[in-house]
Amino acid sequence: MNDSLLFRLMREEDIDQIVNIEKLSFTIPWSKESFYNELYKNQFASYLVIEDGEKIIGYCGVWIVVDEAHITNIAILPEYRGRKLGDALLAKVIQMAKEMGAQSMTLEVRVSNHVAQNLYRKFGFENGGIRKGYYTDNHEDALVMWVKL
Repeated sequence: MNDSLLFRLMREEDIDQIVNIEKLSFTIPWSKESFYNELYKNQFASYLVIEDGEKIIGYCGVWIVVDEAHITNIAILPEYRGRKLGDALLAKVIQMAKEMGAQSMTLEVRVSNHVAQNLYRKFGFENGGIRKGYYTDNHEDALVMWVKL
């Protein structure tokens, strides 16, 4: 991995770059307002970014409520994928969640997204059920995954 990479908490000036990554990564991207609200109005939310110089190349959001962490979204710029950056980012987010008192972590992932599911399984996530029709774009089911921290 590149030595120039920096992991840090998201700031307001990162939002435009994050929204760009969001649009390149998801069929139902979150809006600029959604990220602003996460940053300033959601007391449970924390977002880590990966920065390469001045460029945000990935981010991950997590809500920590009491002792449970919920990954909201994780994405890497398409041209930076395949370099284990998602692994590094998820490892940092898990560490942050543990430091904030989380005992378990959960997330939803499309049942068709085997690449993401394989990443989560590397970190010990296990299948915890299905949310039928979870994704509003095509009504695809979500696989709920859990891990004890």
